[in-house]
Amino acid sequence: MIVQIVLVFAALAALAYFVRSGQNVGIRASKRLAFGLFVVVNIYAVLRPEDVTTLARLLGVGRGTDLVVYLLVVAFVFGMLNSYLRDREISQHLTNLARQIAIRDAELARREEELTELLRVQNRQADTIDVETPVSPNGTQPSREHEKAP
Repeated sequence: MIVQIVLVFAALAALAYFVRSGQNVGIRASKRLAFGLFVVVNIYAVLRPEDVTTLARLLGVGRGTDLVVYLLVVAFVFGMLNSYLRDREISQHLTNLARQIAIRDAELARREEELTELLRVQNRQADTIDVETPVSPNGTQPSREHEKAP
């Protein structure tokens, strides 16, 4: 009886954690329903083990415990497959992000190089203009009134 109480509270705690967890936004509704059903079946199996044995005999399995173990193996395989597929999807997203960042960085480097070259050309032109236009020692340009025709 004490074990049953502990197992029921453990199942309810797992359900409460699953429902209240802030990370469950990305979990599909089918997975939420499956987990909720799993907890309900778990609680029922803990409270009524003789019904599990009866179901096991109907399915051709000798004991209810064996049926539970078989179902847990199937659930474990499903969980591992789900984790593998999620990991593969995350890896693909990371690869795509790395590509996008590399392309963006290359584009930024190319634009920076073009801008640097443009600034060099502008500086050369400014230096050329400064060389062609004489400047007086006080930093002002001399008047060109003497070049005007009277």
